[in-house]
Amino acid sequence: MRRIIGILTTFIVLAALAVAPAQAADRLTATFSLSGTTGKYVVTNPGTSAVSNWTLAFELPSGVTASNPQNATLSQSGTKVTLRPLFYINSVRAGGNTEPYSPTFTLSSAVQPANCTLNGAACDGSGEGPPEKAGVTAEYSIEGSRAKFIVANNSGATISNWSIVFTLPSGVTASNADNGSITQTGSTFTLSPAHYNGTIQSGRTTEPYSPTFTVSRAGAAPVTCRVNDVNCDGSGDVLPGAPGNLSSPVKTTKTVSLKWDAATPGSLPITAYEVYNGSALATTVAETNATVTGLTPNTEYTFTVKARDRKGGLSPASSPVTVKTNNPADDTQAPTVPGGLRSTGKDSGSVSLSWSASSDSSGVANYDVLVDGKVATTVIGTTAKVGGLSPSTEYTFTVKARDSYDNVSGASEAVKVKTDDIVGQGYAKVGYFVQWGIYGRQYFVKNLDTTGNARRLTHINYAFGNIDPVNLTCLHGVTKGTTSNPQDPSQGDGAGDAEADYGRPFSAAQSVDGVGDTGWEKLQGNYNQLLKLKKKYPHLKILISLGGWTYSKYFSDVAKTDASRKKFVQSCLDIYIKGNLPVYAGKGGPGTGAGIFDGIDLDWEWPGAEGHAGNHVSPDDKRNNTLLIHEFRRQLDELTKETGNRYQLTAFTPADPAKIEAGWELAEVAKSMDIFNIQGYDFHGAGSDNSWEPKRTGHQGNLYTDTDDPYPFHFSVENAVKPYLDAGINPRKLTLGLAYYGRGWQQVKDGGKSGEWQDANGAAPGQFAEEAGTRGYSNLLASVPNCKIVHDEQAVATSCFTGDNGQWWTFDDAWSIQKKVAWLKSKNMLGAMIWEMSGDPGILTQTLDQSLGS
Repeated sequence: MRRIIGILTTFIVLAALAVAPAQAADRLTATFSLSGTTGKYVVTNPGTSAVSNWTLAFELPSGVTASNPQNATLSQSGTKVTLRPLFYINSVRAGGNTEPYSPTFTLSSAVQPANCTLNGAACDGSGEGPPEKAGVTAEYSIEGSRAKFIVANNSGATISNWSIVFTLPSGVTASNADNGSITQTGSTFTLSPAHYNGTIQSGRTTEPYSPTFTVSRAGAAPVTCRVNDVNCDGSGDVLPGAPGNLSSPVKTTKTVSLKWDAATPGSLPITAYEVYNGSALATTVAETNATVTGLTPNTEYTFTVKARDRKGGLSPASSPVTVKTNNPADDTQAPTVPGGLRSTGKDSGSVSLSWSASSDSSGVANYDVLVDGKVATTVIGTTAKVGGLSPSTEYTFTVKARDSYDNVSGASEAVKVKTDDIVGQGYAKVGYFVQWGIYGRQYFVKNLDTTGNARRLTHINYAFGNIDPVNLTCLHGVTKGTTSNPQDPSQGDGAGDAEADYGRPFSAAQSVDGVGDTGWEKLQGNYNQLLKLKKKYPHLKILISLGGWTYSKYFSDVAKTDASRKKFVQSCLDIYIKGNLPVYAGKGGPGTGAGIFDGIDLDWEWPGAEGHAGNHVSPDDKRNNTLLIHEFRRQLDELTKETGNRYQLTAFTPADPAKIEAGWELAEVAKSMDIFNIQGYDFHGAGSDNSWEPKRTGHQGNLYTDTDDPYPFHFSVENAVKPYLDAGINPRKLTLGLAYYGRGWQQVKDGGKSGEWQDANGAAPGQFAEEAGTRGYSNLLASVPNCKIVHDEQAVATSCFTGDNGQWWTFDDAWSIQKKVAWLKSKNMLGAMIWEMSGDPGILTQTLDQSLGS
């Protein structure tokens, strides 16, 4: 049941306090002094390596000006002043400063400047580090009607040409350029360099030969500005080029097929193409062709296409193409039936098909490919790849031909194809990594590697994501701990740990690749380490787990209506799959989390049944759970069409038949699910607050029913899996849950059975004060003295007992794992799931891996 996921606010605060000085120590600072009307900034480098290419900016009171700079160039726009060092102080050595050549300037009044920034960060070293900048920037300033752009090159390489494209407020014009030329197209102006300032070395600017020009209205500033296709302030990315040669090879009375040449990528990969019917978005595809459906016969349409990059940036539109749909009255004869339908390939989520062409007097326009009687895709040629399928599932395919006038043939002969398993012919090994493990457990993503477990696992489920109690969306970008009372009905409301997720910098010793965070990265924390782990182990699939024991309160609400389901799923995919992490303490932002997660793991505990105190429960939960899962599958499949990547959908599902009956339409949800991670543990336990079964011991994960079990319902792994098999779910979608932790009681009587099923007096002391009755496997063996291990051969359960009136613990070990693996293999199950990885020093996962084999 995983009752405790509390994030300790104290640890988070201490971590945040520890980070700030390190950030400040790594970057330049500047100190101002004033003598009469002469101001001076001394720039200091407290770091361990030289820093080059710095820019200092500050603000003056209205009406005050700065002039006569020494050792720097100076520009002023309104109240903002910018200083750029001359070449001899452009680089500040480690532990040094700019003295005796620090920048000085004359002020029109003896005032103190405000809001000083150095490379975009506070001059005193407080707050966040400098923001990320693109390689080339352009800074605009204006005095009266004369404007200037200073172009700076911080790309690390010499640039041989540049241009600035900008727009001005309505009615304002630009002309009379010096040190460059200016042209106008509509409302857009292009500023090009002269021959002597078109080449800029890295770390240099166009000063003192920056281009200037006259604007028709004094003080006017650009509305938009891009230099070399990047925002002039260095933000944003180079957008893709426009797709070329858009054409329509085929049309019918209701459809138009389009094709085009791939666009040139910008600074980010192209992930999709958006097809527009006039100004309306018609469809989004990953390929360079598309068929627009639902059109009106004998009607003219104009189409364009735009390329979209990984962060959602759009290219300019292609040249338009105008197409008129056919008139259905011109032809009423259907094509011949396609023949020779066959499968030419498959994987876990798609099937490739081929067939013989049909014939028609007016020509075959395209083919409908049907899956189980419903149209799945429409293609021009005689091959198709049908995606959006579920693993380990048999489908029936047929094909129908359509001519240019939308006359449709009869269906081809059917062919049946079963999709592959989600892991091929091997076994899944799914391990949960807990977000908060980096605190008291001191278990980092790196530990997955050093224990050898990362190379053995197939999946890592990152626990947990929460639900926003107000907006009913996926909640992220906050750091707020849970309350300490596990019976508090609002314990998890608004809780999250963005600090652990992507805000906390890790040292080299804590990092997967041995490279520590500088504190300036937009992505740090566990997420950055997971990316590094995936780079080292490309086979790993990482999923975000939503909910868990403490964060399931609002699942019933988000699943309630079609609108709420769509909203919730869209928000989750936006944050976790697209990687648009909310900005937190300067970290995150659009696309910063892209590529971390390969899917969604749903941990609703429990639909239609009791769970954590205060959970919202509805009699409609069972049906709504199904609809929510289908909506996740639908939106994930839509995203696959854009990216070409298939995303996995799994769930943590109950062992209790009553909870299955209350909340799970098993056969129906199996159509959308890749893996059911069946709870194979927590059958018995005292609970951290003694609210569960404090008076009697009991196995928490026995394989078979124990003949001595005194409880009315006999929990066992065998009984937990049976309802799923009885529902007809392919066993290659089922994993068996293993516990890498133990549950324990204290003051346990021997009873002649080494404490098994005996009287007790509450939970035994736990690994952590707030988690009584629970210890990770390795901690249990090391910290519970004189605990004699007993293997129950009949029930297949492991326990240990310290003696009469002592402690009794129930857990999985290498012996029970081997027995359970043999059983799940006999059932042809997909593999095993683990809660959770911090309990294993490497022994248990090694045993699991070796027992499963290939």
